[in-house]
Amino acid sequence: MKMNFGSAVVAAGLCGLMSFILLAVSIATEYWYIIDVDEGKNSSLEYSSSHSGLWRIYEGPNGSYHDISFYTDTSQHTEQEKHLLDLHRVIVVLLPLSLVLLVFGGIFALVASLTQSCSLLICISVYFLICSLLTVCAVSLYISYSQQALEELRLTVDVDSLTHVHMSYGWSLAMACVSFSLELLTGLLLLLAAHLVQREPARDRLSQSEPQSLRLQ
Repeated sequence: MKMNFGSAVVAAGLCGLMSFILLAVSIATEYWYIIDVDEGKNSSLEYSSSHSGLWRIYEGPNGSYHDISFYTDTSQHTEQEKHLLDLHRVIVVLLPLSLVLLVFGGIFALVASLTQSCSLLICISVYFLICSLLTVCAVSLYISYSQQALEELRLTVDVDSLTHVHMSYGWSLAMACVSFSLELLTGLLLLLAAHLVQREPARDRLSQSEPQSLRLQ
């Protein structure tokens, strides 16, 4: 079944809206990284189960939390700690920036679809592809940041003490990954819509030339 211009634009709009919602929920929730401590096997651990987001870390069964500070004095930090802090700062800038860009992208895409401008649709499709690039860069940086932080932890503590500590990525990160996929799909659908608009004038010219040829006959 061939997709027409209206279907492509509606599909792009739905994908863009879902991408925005998922990314907003992802940024606002605190399940990017989960640490699960099996306290039943080793109750002497100094660690407790926790889950963290971009802004806060929740620890213990009572759900106590502390904010992640980005403006602390780093004079006493090691070079690796400073590097990790800088990585986290970049992440918390890129993700909200991508979210804001999605809002403007939705407005521009609506204008482009109403005017059915081929050049404008192409520009907006490239715009969404850039937004998806920002999102995937931020997600990739977070994964790299988490792995480096884990390696730093393993260098500073006894490896045996981490035997009953299980670390994994949470559903907040998964939602950001899905949001990236939807941003990419939105850009591709808008590119398809631009292609469909470009084909319409050729069809119009053919339909207008057919009656003239019939009259000549």
